[in-house]
Amino acid sequence: MVLLPDEDGGHGEVAILKPDGTGETLVSQPNSRATMSGGRPSIRPLGNKGLKPNEAQLLAELPAPAKSFILYFLEGTTDITPESAPMVEEIRSEIAKRPGAEVQVTGHTDTVGSDSDNDALSQKRAEEILNLLASRGFDRAIMSAVGRGERELKLPTGDNVGSAVNRRVEVIVR
Repeated sequence: MVLLPDEDGGHGEVAILKPDGTGETLVSQPNSRATMSGGRPSIRPLGNKGLKPNEAQLLAELPAPAKSFILYFLEGTTDITPESAPMVEEIRSEIAKRPGAEVQVTGHTDTVGSDSDNDALSQKRAEEILNLLASRGFDRAIMSAVGRGERELKLPTGDNVGSAVNRRVEVIVR
């Protein structure tokens, strides 16, 4: 087992149990290799040689991590803010460079208005972005749009509070 840093530079940890299910060794050192020999784990740094060629090839063949984009909207509308407009080109570019891309578009609102109105508005915002991407030549079959209304606030507020950071669409490209 090889423990490598994640995309953000952090790392997790792995517990190794003996074959009989007893004893536990925690592997938490990034860039380390753990092997089991004679019922005992051995943990050592990867060293100068790094990954074995087959391990490096496996990593190279993994798809790129998902990339997330956030577009903001004018209050009560499906119009993106002028500051968010350039982000559409970044999203288009990210989709274009990924073979077999999948795109998830999730709309959100602030807490101004009723729950049902916000559900409808968030769905319309998501569909607006999906339609915009489709108009740029992307197949609708690779995209999905969903509205979350005011259920997943980026900045928690009370009811009927306008918040520019909550009026958003999140686009995840995988």
